[in-house]
Amino acid sequence: MARELDRRGHEVTLGCRRGTDAKVIDRARREGVSRIETFAFASGARPLPDLGDVRRLVTRLRRTDVVHVHRGKEHWLAAIANRLTATPRPIVRTRHIAQAVRPHAANRWLYRHATAAVVTVTEAIRRQYLAAGLAPAERIVALPGGADTERYRPRQRDPETFRRLGGGDDPLVGMIAGLRVMKGHRVVVEAATRLARMGHRPRFVFIGHGPLTEPVRDAIRAAGLEGRVSVVGWIDDLPAAMAALDVGLYTPLESDGMSRVVFEYLAAGRPLIASRVGVVPEALVDGEHAVLVPAGDAEALADALGHVLGDPALRARLGRSGRSLVEERYSGERLVTALEALYGRALDA
Repeated sequence: MARELDRRGHEVTLGCRRGTDAKVIDRARREGVSRIETFAFASGARPLPDLGDVRRLVTRLRRTDVVHVHRGKEHWLAAIANRLTATPRPIVRTRHIAQAVRPHAANRWLYRHATAAVVTVTEAIRRQYLAAGLAPAERIVALPGGADTERYRPRQRDPETFRRLGGGDDPLVGMIAGLRVMKGHRVVVEAATRLARMGHRPRFVFIGHGPLTEPVRDAIRAAGLEGRVSVVGWIDDLPAAMAALDVGLYTPLESDGMSRVVFEYLAAGRPLIASRVGVVPEALVDGEHAVLVPAGDAEALADALGHVLGDPALRARLGRSGRSLVEERYSGERLVTALEALYGRALDA
């Protein structure tokens, strides 16, 4: 978003939490974000760090037209700073997760009086806001993120990346996700076990890291799949990793809100098998843009994998259709066009 807005002539400053250089700030700079400021953004109520952030935000508001926040803590800090400045600015909040916001008095003030507009990444999350009566319907808009179609595009497989991911003579199935319980890695291991019993022997690779890394490795060993399923940690060049895959997986056990990786798989032209959660059933048509399966159902996932891996023509068609869908509806460029219009309405109001 910051890069695309900058291309269009807007001056965008990305506010980041202090100490996130390796995870966020350095990567943002490498991807072309030039204006970055750091704040404490401490978790929970922390009076001294919070006061320092509010003071800095008050100063920043004098040079700002719109404030766009993505997390509850920053939302409250911006709202308080707005009350303390002679130059209050419209606040836009994006809600990324499916957990409902509690409609208590403080949140009612925050959303009804201190927030100009709310962006939700799925229509289901938008309906949660409407049901809670937190803001008027005209100030809540669903904009399901998207993918950078320049960075993520169909490309030739890089042999070195393919080898690093465990590729060989058999098809390579990949999952890009943090290793956490809700992401469904153990379901994939069970599906791989079922496929092996059926005589199918694809290779699987989990790209990412997280608290479930060792338990997932234990599950792989227990299933006797050490030679077929690998955990490779994080890879900086995700477009190259996606190009190495024959099939991509998105298998969370419950709604993940809007996971950008779904649209990045599609933009990269990768055939996708995805759980029917979050944005997936809203944005994708089963059999046209991806193959959709019930969340947590290892048998259905194994059947879908067997079907997709056994049909090269289907994989090619899904890859083309997914790429076209992203270009038409879910590109980063289209998302930013919608945000520009939203910012304009907030400023006019």
